[in-house]
Amino acid sequence: MDGTMTISARKPRVMLYSSPLIGHLVSMIELAKLFAARGLSVTVVLMDPPYDTGATGPFLAGVSAANPSITFHRLPKVKLLDSDHSMMPALAVARLSNPHLHDFLAGASPEVLVLDLFCSAAMDVAKELGIPAYFFNTSGAQILAFFLHLRVLHGKSTRSFREMGQELVHVPGITSFPATHSIQPLMDRDGATYNALLNVSLNLFRSQGIIVNTFRSLEPRAMDTILAGLSAPAGLSTPPVYCIGPLIKSEEVGVKRGHECLAWLDAQPKASVVFLCFGSLGRFSARQTMEVATGLEASGQRFLWVVRSPPGGDDTTTTTTEPDLDMLLPQGFLDRTKGRGLVVKSWAPQGDVLAHHAVGCFVTHCGWNSVLESIMVGVPMVAWPLYAEQRLNAVFLEKEMELAVTMKGYDKEVVEAEEVAKKVRWMMDSEGGRVLRERTLAVMRRAKEALLEGGESEATLAGLVDAWIHA
Repeated sequence: MDGTMTISARKPRVMLYSSPLIGHLVSMIELAKLFAARGLSVTVVLMDPPYDTGATGPFLAGVSAANPSITFHRLPKVKLLDSDHSMMPALAVARLSNPHLHDFLAGASPEVLVLDLFCSAAMDVAKELGIPAYFFNTSGAQILAFFLHLRVLHGKSTRSFREMGQELVHVPGITSFPATHSIQPLMDRDGATYNALLNVSLNLFRSQGIIVNTFRSLEPRAMDTILAGLSAPAGLSTPPVYCIGPLIKSEEVGVKRGHECLAWLDAQPKASVVFLCFGSLGRFSARQTMEVATGLEASGQRFLWVVRSPPGGDDTTTTTTEPDLDMLLPQGFLDRTKGRGLVVKSWAPQGDVLAHHAVGCFVTHCGWNSVLESIMVGVPMVAWPLYAEQRLNAVFLEKEMELAVTMKGYDKEVVEAEEVAKKVRWMMDSEGGRVLRERTLAVMRRAKEALLEGGESEATLAGLVDAWIHA
């Protein structure tokens, strides 16, 4: 007993500093659970941004209740200045929160600080206080390779990615992609967000290491390139990189189970349903919604479709009203597709749906959490990227990982109904779709093996925690 107590007392205090973006927060919480399960003292530090963060409140309440070993600390709210509105809000809030973070960390004296990429401004605080800082990249290794190489790309051209148009961007270890597909906030070279993300790229090299939500065998070419130092600018050394995923959102104790769509899926044949869901921020115009409906009806396939209200006015993300299906869908659509299709308003339990035996393909916005959820249950994807780094993810999913087929026209004003019908039918009925499903199932098996004791991700995580304990 005394020996156990001595070992326990040496477990370091680890603080994880998360971005308020729900997709980042979910992954950071899952990382916190892994650390806590290994006996570390874990605190998740949260910003309190001066804007609505949507579903993070209820989500965090559930996490806190279900995980008493993880403590949470919310920094005081900051006020955005007029000059900050030209920058991506999450980056601006992180920079403005530095004084509050400094005060908290100075008193808490953690042995390790793990930063979300969008909390990169905190690297200065960590250096000042002498706290070893690691980054957690909530996207995959190919996105990390891009970020590590960003300063090299910056030095090669004076043009913005937007100005480069369809010109291919070449980054070691990943599929070349059109400049229009770069990460959205990076499109304008003169913007405040571009410069902030350029600093993120530099700060990666100042860290003690980078933790990535992927498993190495999913993205071997990108990882080999990163570890060989080929992504780095001249004169900079790449820190150690730790692939510890896939981490996906787990259900919390007490979360309401059951949803009408799950009972409906129970009545459908195996792998027969197309599931369409586009993330917490994904919204389509009324015209695009109409095209999707027309395409699904023409396809003849079974479908489960989460429909959200179109963006209102200049607001592209935060419309909270329930969608008016009578206004958004073709007249008689629900009656004509009754039995083989189900439209759900605003939200569905994505993880439960994807894991259901009736689901045969996933039409997704290519957010990394959604990609990993799909991989973990062996469901092939139709890529329909909308924002952030999703266009890059779509390229990698189709060209590099070969786990998806892309919906053509996503980079235009509207994807036509004929394309929706064509891609859905191809995925569900063609030999190519069958091959894609088999490949996805094989990757699923590798993903699960990576998380088993002694698997590639589990062993990597164990080694990292052990190094912290014996530092």
